[in-house]
Amino acid sequence: MKTLFRWKKVLATFESLSILSPLITVARQSIHVNNPFPNSVTVPPMDRHNQALVSYVHPPDWQNPVPTGRYNLVVIGAGTAGLVTAAGAAMLGAKVALIEQHLMGGDCTNVGCVPSKAMIRSARAVQAVRQAHQYGVQVPDGVKVDFAQVMERLRQVRAKISKNDSALHFKDKYGVDVFFGRAAFSGADTIMVEGQALRFQKAAIATGSSPAQLPIDGLAEAGCLTNETVFNLTECPQRLAIIGGGYIGCELAQTFQRLGSQVTLLQRGDHILKKSDSEVSDLMQRIFIAEGIDLQLDAQTQRIEQQGDEKVIHYQQGDQAHTVVVDEILVGVGRKPNIEGLGLEQVSVKADPKQGICINDYLQTTNPCIYAVGDCCMRWKFTHAADAAARILIQNALFSVFGIGRRKLSGLTMPWCTYTDPEVAHVGMPAGEVAQREGRTFALSLSDVDRAIIDGETDGFAKIHLDGRRDKILGATVVARHAGEMINEITLAMEKGLGLGAIASVIHPYPTQAEVIRKAADDYSFSRFTPFVKKLAATWLRWQN
Repeated sequence: MKTLFRWKKVLATFESLSILSPLITVARQSIHVNNPFPNSVTVPPMDRHNQALVSYVHPPDWQNPVPTGRYNLVVIGAGTAGLVTAAGAAMLGAKVALIEQHLMGGDCTNVGCVPSKAMIRSARAVQAVRQAHQYGVQVPDGVKVDFAQVMERLRQVRAKISKNDSALHFKDKYGVDVFFGRAAFSGADTIMVEGQALRFQKAAIATGSSPAQLPIDGLAEAGCLTNETVFNLTECPQRLAIIGGGYIGCELAQTFQRLGSQVTLLQRGDHILKKSDSEVSDLMQRIFIAEGIDLQLDAQTQRIEQQGDEKVIHYQQGDQAHTVVVDEILVGVGRKPNIEGLGLEQVSVKADPKQGICINDYLQTTNPCIYAVGDCCMRWKFTHAADAAARILIQNALFSVFGIGRRKLSGLTMPWCTYTDPEVAHVGMPAGEVAQREGRTFALSLSDVDRAIIDGETDGFAKIHLDGRRDKILGATVVARHAGEMINEITLAMEKGLGLGAIASVIHPYPTQAEVIRKAADDYSFSRFTPFVKKLAATWLRWQN
């Protein structure tokens, strides 16, 4: 494969020499005809980094093994959920087969977490340069972003990380039989892949999700980017419209604005990050506007026109009609489960086209021998949620006898984070639900935390919600530069049944931004000193004197 790409590069180098053009044409045809891997997967641009990526996660010369006997578990889909399920089951002694149609690693490695966070890291570096003067560092005028280099670094990082998800890694380290091809159930205990029948005792569907098609007139004709294509860019669009103000839209809106695009963010609702409370949305909206993002709320996209190389978006705000002209459109809203063509009807597995495969709290489908996990069936569409749920699946599918020892999906304490700057991290109940239960909230701004002041990062806060009657944490929100790291302390406390009193007793290094959590816990401790308690303490001290 490497030789093939090397020859293509040589031909491209000499293509400018017109005298050689007939020979070039013949050579190209020869390469095409003699390509031993005509069905090999490509990831644009096919530079050395993406060649390395493909060699790991869908090797062009891979030979599917010959199935032998019945597998304890056959897993369809090699994204996070499928990989964790396959590896964990195999490590515990199960005979496992893993089937992937496209790229191992799924969305997270290839078109999700890994590439997006690589871009975000570059965007943060840009912002640090722009703000350097605030810290006494004078940066020369004319510093520019090399977008092509940003994207090359993305591809390099992705290729390096993808080795952990590689077919060879799962074959050699875990003993998993890896099959590439389209999978479909063909019988009560059989899955067909590339003409081979794989028999199973239990099966797990982990096929993930993909971007949904928005019903906007002219969108298909004009074309748009999604998370599956945006990371293939090598040039930064000068004007970029992003439809959708959820976590994907917000992360990429801020990232592209910092990297040099003029971003217009079109949000249907009256605030972005609608799953967060209003204080979070208000803060992030102020930050986005300050950074130059053209934020349009209550914007109903009506239709899109292609005019030459430009795309004209027509949208409505109340009674007012507006247009915006851009070079590219990124759709960052809507996901659909990947369940087509699986032959679910052959095995009595019920599914909904929008919600995905129907499962119970034990990840079991309507067929008791078949389970599902990850984006194809769960409302939590996060990598870490897929990972945690896969561990439950292994236990329930393979090591639960007569239902003894089964674990519930609803028993997970699930944090999640939006990787804007600052980050927005949540765990547990949202503020609105806590209010309905007459809970108590202890909040502290980062402007009251020494390290945040030192860092110049005071845009943020911590809110921790307690049960109204006892020291039980119901949920929390942290907004800070590294909120995703900070929320883990609260998640651990919730998981282990510890309250704010326990967090207040934990010594936190000074100065750190995580002190915002300890200070909020201190506020809880101080709230316990009611007038009666204070009077009792004063009486005790007087008696001692």
